[in-house]
Amino acid sequence: MRIAQIAPLWERVPPPGYGGTELVVGLLTDELVRRGHEVTLFASGDSITLAKLQSVHPRALRLDSTVKEGNIYEMLQLAWVFERAEEFDVIHSHMGCSALPYTKLVKTPTITTLHGIFTPDNEKMFQYAKSQPYVSISNAQREPRLGLNYAATVYNGIDVSSHKFHPQPEESPYLAFLGRISPEKGTHIAIQIAKQAGWRLKMAGKVDVVDVEYFEREVKPFIDGEQIQYLGEANHVQKNALMGGAVATLFTITWREPFGLVMVESMAAGTPVIAMNFGSVPEVIVHGKTGFICNSIEECVSAVGKVTELDRYACREHVENNFSVQKMVDGYEAVYRQIVAERLAQNGKVTLFDDFKNKQQQNEQVRLPKLRSKM
Repeated sequence: MRIAQIAPLWERVPPPGYGGTELVVGLLTDELVRRGHEVTLFASGDSITLAKLQSVHPRALRLDSTVKEGNIYEMLQLAWVFERAEEFDVIHSHMGCSALPYTKLVKTPTITTLHGIFTPDNEKMFQYAKSQPYVSISNAQREPRLGLNYAATVYNGIDVSSHKFHPQPEESPYLAFLGRISPEKGTHIAIQIAKQAGWRLKMAGKVDVVDVEYFEREVKPFIDGEQIQYLGEANHVQKNALMGGAVATLFTITWREPFGLVMVESMAAGTPVIAMNFGSVPEVIVHGKTGFICNSIEECVSAVGKVTELDRYACREHVENNFSVQKMVDGYEAVYRQIVAERLAQNGKVTLFDDFKNKQQQNEQVRLPKLRSKM
């Protein structure tokens, strides 16, 4: 199948540090290539991929101080993709509502994965294109009142094999926090929990420009380098070591997190998660088995005292069974087949997807006699 993947340009694919959407796009794209699909990734020019890379800018916009209007480059990228729509069986957008004005103008079916949340402003665009097929990354993310055409829920996945399993935390116990240092991620709440529980807290994550004031006011005054430590932004290896060595990872969100890769990455390392009960948390954590789902700071503090009783192997197994990249790509392949079949039924004509299937069947027929002749 010929598939176009459209990623945001703010970060490269995959991201060197923080960037959940770009990480998912990278894993999805490479696994689709491994499965024999012809994939074109539209992303920043410094992206690393097994697919054919196409870009309107040589590097991630976040790293280019000369770019003042990033939305211009995203518009250029989308115009480029949809001008070439006939080259693809499926266009898969990870751009939120930005691509929606184009989707009705082409015959190629477009699937949009919703990585973010709904706002009073973007809801207007989603309403305009509500008949287009969407994928939610958790059931909690959906807003039934909008009446969107959901094709499926496909949970984000990770490459479990790239996450080292830590059967035991470090001898000197600590709690971990990883994510953007922002009010939504609740960094200040993680600090309160650590202080009330009397535990060390190691934090890692980037501070965006919009969150500098929050960091200066709510986080920095409490960083003493001893009980409360801030390690800056972490790469993949550093994240795995930080969470794997912890007794628990604190996921102290204050908003309806659509998914939360940090929870999955922590459990893959063997470390249970203590999380606030918002958004997708109940769909990702098994309460009392791979972590604790809490409704207050007091419940989180209480959970810290019980978390050592949980089985770290069970945490890893939960991720392997439910949040692997293979399971995620299985879900997206099913969605691609579904929306192409629906478009075929509407148009009543052969598509590139039918050609792909026919070639696969022909190849199987050619291979089978050869295999039998060797038996």
